Amino acid sequence: MELSSDLETLSLWLTQYGDFALFGLLVLGIIAFPIPEETLMVLAGILMYSGKLNIGSTLISAYAGSIVGITISYLVGRTAGHYILLKYGGWIGFTQSRIEYAHSWFERFGTWVLLIGYFIPGIRHFSGFCAGSTELNYKTFALFAYTGAILWVSTFLSIGYFFGGYWLSIFDMFERVEIGVDEVILAVLIVVTLFVLYKIYYKKQS
Repeated sequence: MELSSDLETLSLWLTQYGDFALFGLLVLGIIAFPIPEETLMVLAGILMYSGKLNIGSTLISAYAGSIVGITISYLVGRTAGHYILLKYGGWIGFTQSRIEYAHSWFERFGTWVLLIGYFIPGIRHFSGFCAGSTELNYKTFALFAYTGAILWVSTFLSIGYFFGGYWLSIFDMFERVEIGVDEVILAVLIVVTLFVLYKIYYKKQS
């Protein structure tokens, strides 16, 4: 899907159905349906900036959608285990190779995957399932997963909100050179991260 049509579709859903669309799409995206969650949240941030979405209800919907999505993933892993997902999971992207890849991450980094995994495409969709299938205690799961959800949502909504006046032109510029949405967002995250690290380093030196 082209960047412009992708943005048009998501914008239409958000402006017509508002918080319900944001909540539902994030739930489905976390479960592993092919939905560009980061783009969705950046666009929601832009719409908050322009006054087309209410800030409070948008934040609540986004937090709730990501939390409900990963909780469903956790419960599926906890109750259904590998059998159902390996038999039917291919319909929504739960392939054997992806599950093994996420499991390897979970075994190496443990519960921290639940915290930072949201920011890693291909990991956030399976971290909840891996936590459930390894029978991780729910309280521990909730502490790390829900904190990660709040950080993830806050980051991308903030990008859309604070760069709202420039973001669409940035998208348009990248589309002309045929760079996709994921690459745009990754580039911005890298720039922001480097800027924050520079500020921290400069403050320590002064």
